[in-house]
Amino acid sequence: MNAFNDTESLAAQLLHRGWMLATAESCTGGLIAASCTDLAGSSHWFERGFVSYSNEAKHDMLGIPNGLIDKHGAVSEPVAQAMALGALKHSKAQVSLAVTGIAGPGGGSPDKPVGTVCFAWALPADSGPTLGAETAWIKSQTCHFEGDRRAVRLATLSHALSQLLSMLDNRR
Repeated sequence: MNAFNDTESLAAQLLHRGWMLATAESCTGGLIAASCTDLAGSSHWFERGFVSYSNEAKHDMLGIPNGLIDKHGAVSEPVAQAMALGALKHSKAQVSLAVTGIAGPGGGSPDKPVGTVCFAWALPADSGPTLGAETAWIKSQTCHFEGDRRAVRLATLSHALSQLLSMLDNRR
């Protein structure tokens, strides 16, 4: 499935539930929010997007503790989870997704090579692990995507939306 089809399906799922989505993006620089708002009527299900590219922005906009970034690095599942929860806390959304990664061509390391992306998705809790927010069920994942900067960012967009859609489909 492509990102546009995922966005349409995601819109239908969120509208059906009366839920709003917020995004917290680093390596994609707002690409996910742009994909969502490309769809007419997105104001009925898309609440806001945070582009928190720098560590300072992650702290200022989403409330990520500096110590968390110092301990795990900006590209880590704990930071992605905190970004997703911060997006919920600083919006009126019920659902959020967050991405932080290394799109390249530079910035990679042996432990976190270019193409490493950490994701987190937060939904209203009726099951699953909760972290930090009583009402949020959260899942995180790290993936590695091949290709140039554009390819990594597009793969991140597609994966973020398709996984959120799958999570919503599984909660019918």
